[in-house]
Amino acid sequence: MSEETFGKVLKRARLSMGLSQQALARRMGVRASHIGYLEQGRRRPSLTLLKALADTLGINKERLFLLSHPEARELINSGARKGPKNRRRDAWKELLADKAALVRNQVTTKELKVLSQIALLGSVSKPRDYLFILNTIRQAVKE
Repeated sequence: MSEETFGKVLKRARLSMGLSQQALARRMGVRASHIGYLEQGRRRPSLTLLKALADTLGINKERLFLLSHPEARELINSGARKGPKNRRRDAWKELLADKAALVRNQVTTKELKVLSQIALLGSVSKPRDYLFILNTIRQAVKE
């Protein structure tokens, strides 16, 4: 059995809806070649595109995020194995309380909103792990 990847899930969902790459691209406001790159694993979607793809294709957003950012999966899963649930909840509260770290890392309100969604997964055990996830997302958006 082959490994499930973001591209494979995207392609399977697109085909199950009877959409060509071009038709999906039109709905998303991107070029068909971009959809092709996503399916081939040559590009990662922005968070905005990721949400639109999940909504359009009926795919769970969290699942799609973790497939498109496998390094975040490892971080989130390792955090789930290491600490108690209370520690994971406290990590989010600690991050929000550390105004200096938020300013130093130039965390925007929109980014905090994304991180709050990750906090709902309940698997990050250290405040600095949220900053790692944020910087990973920032890097992916730049690509």
